[in-house]
Amino acid sequence: MKIAIVQLHPIKGDIERNIEKHINWIKQAINHHTDMIVFPELSLTGYEPGLAEELATDQNDSRLDDFQKISDLNNIVIGVGLPIKSESGILISMVIFQPNLQRQTYSKQQLHSDEKRYFTEGNKQIIVTIKDIKIAPAICYESLQIEHLQKAIGLGAELYLTSVAKSQSGVKKAFIHFQKIASKYSIPVLMSNSIGFCDNFESVGQTSIWDEKGILKGQLDNQSEGILVYDTVSKLIN
Repeated sequence: MKIAIVQLHPIKGDIERNIEKHINWIKQAINHHTDMIVFPELSLTGYEPGLAEELATDQNDSRLDDFQKISDLNNIVIGVGLPIKSESGILISMVIFQPNLQRQTYSKQQLHSDEKRYFTEGNKQIIVTIKDIKIAPAICYESLQIEHLQKAIGLGAELYLTSVAKSQSGVKKAFIHFQKIASKYSIPVLMSNSIGFCDNFESVGQTSIWDEKGILKGQLDNQSEGILVYDTVSKLIN
């Protein structure tokens, strides 16, 4: 299986233009014969908690229909970041499009204290299975909490896929943590980060992939958009 993670500079609050940017990267992933592609945290709006209530929508928003069409036509799973409305409040979510299946949404279950003013926590872990490999999505802060990974492994997860928006200090902590857990739990860890100013900090990219031995297999820089494609069989990066 090939899985792509994108390093993106979202346009603040502009869902339509960000959709266009996403589709351009998805086309590149398709050219690599990729089975799944995932974008950073809140990739369709940028990480902007103050705008979340205004921008929040649901997984069936018609503006997202092109993602489903591309998924169906190209047999690719697509994960995009978006604030999602719920009865309990606004969720930090990843909407997942699978070929010829109903869309599903994974929502961040553990929030940083700064986020609780704007968001509410999700209450369910999902597992995405592609070519018999079980993939657990995680969103930023919760991916640094060991109990999140342990719960995912308990559900059969074989690959840990983290969608984040992290500053330099956040990335530094993530590198230490992800290398450690990849090695300890023998699970590949993929981290998709954004670049550019968001909320009250600078997101610094360095999108990275660790294999199940904790070895860093690929990494992007801290200032350019880009894509990494990981082959779970060959363990090579395109």
